[in-house]
Amino acid sequence: MTETPQLPTFPHTPFVPYDPTVQFYETAAWNFGGDAEAWEYTGWRDETAAGKTTVSLHGHLNPSPTLRLTGPDALEFLSSVCVNSFAKFRVGASRHAIMTDEQGRVAAHGMLLRLAEDDFVSYWLAPYLGYRLAQRPDLDVTAEDLTGRVFLFQLSGPRSLEVLEAATGEDLHDIAFLRHRLTSVAGAEVRIVRIGMSGTLAYELHGPVEGAIPVYSALMAAGEEYGIRRMGVQAYMCQHTEGGFGQAYYHFPLAWGDDEDLQAFFAALGFPPIGKHLRLHGSVGEDMDRRHRTPYDLGWGHMVKFDHDFVGRAALERVAAADATRMVTLVWNPDDVAEVYRSQFGPGPAHQEMSIPNHFMYEVGDPQHLQSLWADKVLVGGEDVGTSSGRCFSGHSREMLSLATVQTAHAQEGTEVVVLWGDPGTVQKEIRATVARFPYLVDPVRNERFDVSTIPGRFPARSVEPAARPAGI
Repeated sequence: MTETPQLPTFPHTPFVPYDPTVQFYETAAWNFGGDAEAWEYTGWRDETAAGKTTVSLHGHLNPSPTLRLTGPDALEFLSSVCVNSFAKFRVGASRHAIMTDEQGRVAAHGMLLRLAEDDFVSYWLAPYLGYRLAQRPDLDVTAEDLTGRVFLFQLSGPRSLEVLEAATGEDLHDIAFLRHRLTSVAGAEVRIVRIGMSGTLAYELHGPVEGAIPVYSALMAAGEEYGIRRMGVQAYMCQHTEGGFGQAYYHFPLAWGDDEDLQAFFAALGFPPIGKHLRLHGSVGEDMDRRHRTPYDLGWGHMVKFDHDFVGRAALERVAAADATRMVTLVWNPDDVAEVYRSQFGPGPAHQEMSIPNHFMYEVGDPQHLQSLWADKVLVGGEDVGTSSGRCFSGHSREMLSLATVQTAHAQEGTEVVVLWGDPGTVQKEIRATVARFPYLVDPVRNERFDVSTIPGRFPARSVEPAARPAGI
């Protein structure tokens, strides 16, 4: 009897069930683990549509860098390193927390949850948060690294609440925007947060890694009647541009590369030299200064509060006073975009390739396996007035979109600009674009404005909100 040869194996995430029908798994170590992540499940068009018309489930942020901070000085420390005000940060609330370097550039951003009086858990603020904590030995703060021990799932779309309630068997209408509480799915205790990156009604689920696949499977089963779709990495990147939520290393790099102490700290954690892992594309060229962003550049200026001292405050006070830039959405001219593709057919020089719906983060055949980062100049009358990034084709609006930081004088809706497409030294193309609303996605109703009372409940409503428990994530 002839034995069947063993096929080669590859690492796969313990957070999301493996599906042998998925044809393309991305195996690069972009997510602090090198796990295989599905690039597409049912196709990026189907997946992005689900997040706007039905519901989508995304599990490929795992393992998320997760750091829990406890102790009497934990809030004081967080206030000293985040631009956000925590004066009214109560137990059961969450924040999109932003950390900047001394120059006011975004160095980390992610979710911060308050579990109890002196108990906080952060997602995607580490490892930079740990670097800042190491500089404060005077504070009584204990840090616990939960990375890889907990999961994070994102459920997005107008039917997301119904799916969650079907999976939990209880009414969750009481969870307001940016609030969280504990419940259970498939026998695992999970924490549900009303937050998401898509712009639509959305929730996150956090829980212990042992329950990840049972919870994921239970959500898929509960969502079947609502048309649930699994979301792959490619569709996830599209929704960040559509929803107006800048994503690190898709719209901008984190400000890590020129701090020697930070480099040494990261090297001790086993990170490769920071800032050396990027392959820079776009007409901006090698200029890292304009690729970095301040919170004001990203449309997050309303979260910067000067009621406390924090790293980068002086720089951001100058930025706020200057009011020099705005974040906008650009809608690219379809005829000019078509010319980029048309140039690929026939004789003569061709313009640089423009992948649909967006660019893969890693390039085929690259032995160095560098991460690609795109940024293009924005021109008005030949004058350089800003930087565009995060280009994607929106299947929802059927338009090529990008997010751009432009001079305030050119940020009004309807302003005509030009995006200079192509790396320096290539055949560049001036693509006309129009400044549009930011954020661009307003239909369906955005999460922060969605009235969940319009969704019929299947279970008895909670009459009294219980006190938040310190245990669990």
